[in-house]
Amino acid sequence: MTRQEIDEVSEAYVQAAISAYEMGFDGVELHAAHGYLIDQFFWDQTNLRDDDYGGSLANRSRFALDIVKAIRARTAPDFPILLRFSQWKLQDYDARPWATPQELEAFLGDFVDAGVDIFDCSQRRFWEPMYEDSTLNLAGWTRKLSGLPSISVGSVTLSGDFMSTLAHGNRDDNSGLGDLIDRLEQDEFDLIAVGRALIANPDWAKKVREGRMADLLPFRREMLSSLD
Repeated sequence: MTRQEIDEVSEAYVQAAISAYEMGFDGVELHAAHGYLIDQFFWDQTNLRDDDYGGSLANRSRFALDIVKAIRARTAPDFPILLRFSQWKLQDYDARPWATPQELEAFLGDFVDAGVDIFDCSQRRFWEPMYEDSTLNLAGWTRKLSGLPSISVGSVTLSGDFMSTLAHGNRDDNSGLGDLIDRLEQDEFDLIAVGRALIANPDWAKKVREGRMADLLPFRREMLSSLD
């Protein structure tokens, strides 16, 4: 991308956020995960630039940081801005963009200063630790290092990870829910995002709130081709 193209795309993100703010939305989430455009700037395997947007971790974050700063400046101080980022990429499920907690802390700190209010931390399996010698997952480390609320996501109430449940569905509709609740009660993270399980259970939150775990229906691949 040329500098002009970067500026134009950045402004498009900002204008979308301004429109959401003016229409009365409660906040916006910037999708900077899973190998999409902003994440391509983050990751040193896809960002091979040699200008101000490439090289160092701070430079690779510049594109997203400029967007966040502009949204904050052109909406309101109390308008929530969420940032979704991910450990995994569509082309590399085992990617580790932040090799150490120190690198992750530096990455997060810049976005805290820019005006992010909540981090949405995507990993394929929420129960897997981010680093050795700690049980904290990506959201847990993010909350610890940033001091901001974090959202955990990844195969919630599914027996397998993303690709296996897409291929075969899940066999255990309550997979890991006890562990998830324990982590929430221990303040490892603040919120949970649910994806495929909602396709099978539009009332997922109600069932879980009422303790009706046995009523959760398993996700099946065939559900993606039906409106029922």
